[in-house]
Amino acid sequence: MSLFLSVVPVSRAVEVAKSLAVPLHAETVPLDEARERVLAADIISDIDIPGFTRSVMDGYAVLAADTAGAGDAAPAVLSLRGRVMMGSATEHEILPGECIYLPTGGILPAGADAVVMAENTEPFGDSILVKKPAADGENIIRYNEDFKKGETVLNKGRRLSAQDLGVLAAVGCDQVPVTKRPRIGIISTGNELVPVTQVPAAGQVRDVNSFVIAAFVRDHGCIPVRYGIVRDDRETFAATVQKAAGECDAVLISGGSSKDDRDMTAAVIAGMGEVFVHGVAIAPGKPTVIGRAGTVPAIGLPGHPAATFVVLLAIARHLLDGMTGNAAPDPVTIPATLAINVPSTKGREDFLRVTLKDGVATPLFGKSGLLNTLARSNGILRVPAESEGFEKGSRVEIIPW
Repeated sequence: MSLFLSVVPVSRAVEVAKSLAVPLHAETVPLDEARERVLAADIISDIDIPGFTRSVMDGYAVLAADTAGAGDAAPAVLSLRGRVMMGSATEHEILPGECIYLPTGGILPAGADAVVMAENTEPFGDSILVKKPAADGENIIRYNEDFKKGETVLNKGRRLSAQDLGVLAAVGCDQVPVTKRPRIGIISTGNELVPVTQVPAAGQVRDVNSFVIAAFVRDHGCIPVRYGIVRDDRETFAATVQKAAGECDAVLISGGSSKDDRDMTAAVIAGMGEVFVHGVAIAPGKPTVIGRAGTVPAIGLPGHPAATFVVLLAIARHLLDGMTGNAAPDPVTIPATLAINVPSTKGREDFLRVTLKDGVATPLFGKSGLLNTLARSNGILRVPAESEGFEKGSRVEIIPW
C-alpha cells in the first residue's frame, strides 16, 4: 500500500464518513433522562393542546367589539360578572357590555373572544373601566391552537433540548424512544506521548488529543471509551485497534497517520478491513484516514490538536451524527467582517481559527501544533476549496466554538 492514496476533497471525505454511519437500534429512556438524546421515532400528540380556549394574561374576558375606541379619556364601561377560578369554568356566558375576571391560564368564558390585560383597566364600583381596545383573539390561546390530537410534535432524528422535554411532558410521553448512544473507542499513538499527570521530558508531550476527542464525542451524543497511549509498535497498535473495534461502534485514532516511516494507522486499518480515504484536501488535517476496521468505522486523525479538532468538526462529526441518527443541520454560523486579508490555496479547504468580537473576525495564524490558537480563538472560518481567500472587509460566516 502506498503511503498516500489520492488526496480527496473534504466533500468526498464527508460522503465516505456518512456512508459508514449506521444508526444504532432504539431504546426507551425515562423522560427525565432524555435530554441530549436523539429521537428514534416521531412523537405524536395524544390530546388536543390546549384542550380549552384560555387566557395568556391576568385580565378580563370581553367581547372585543365592546372595547372599540376605548382610551384613557373615554374608557369602555363593562359590568363585572364574577371571576374564573384556575382549573374550573364559569357557566356564565359573556353578553354585550359584560366582562369576567380570569387569571393567566384560566378558561375563557363562552361568548368572550378576547382578554383585556388587567393593567389596562380600572375598577369602578361593580364595573370595570377598559382604557385600551382589545382585538378579536388578543391575549388568548384557542382550543388546540398549540397541537392537535394526532399531530406530530417532534420528529425522529431530533436531539432533545430542555424545551423539548417540556413538549414531551405535555403529550404524556414519559418513556422516550431514542437511539442508543454509540461507544466510540479513542486511541492515542506516539512514543512522545505521556499522561497528563506526568511532566514531559525532552522530546515528550502530554496526551492532549484524547481529551479533545472525548469531549467532542460527548458533545455529539456518544460515549467515549479510552484505550490509552499506544507506542509506535505495529503489533501492539494493531492489537489495540482490534480490541477497540470489538468493543465499540467506531474508533477514532489520534496520530500515526503522517507521511513517514511511523505511519501505521492506514496500514493497520487496511489489514483489518479497508481504507477508503488516506489524505484530504484540508488544512490543517491533510493526513486524515477513513476506513473500516473489520465491520467498524475507523478514522485516523492528525496528531496536532488544532488539526484534530478541525477534522473532528469538518468530517468526523458526520460519522457521529449518522450513528446517533441526529438529523440536525450544519453548525450555526455567525456573520462577521474580516479584519485582515486571508490568503488560501485553491483546491484546498482551509479552516482558520479566529477571534470574534463585536462582529469582527480576526484570524489567528499559527501552526497546527500550537495550542495557543485553540485557547485564544472562539470560532473558525472555513475557506472553500474553490476560493483563493478573502480580502479585508469581506463578510464571512464564522462557526462558533
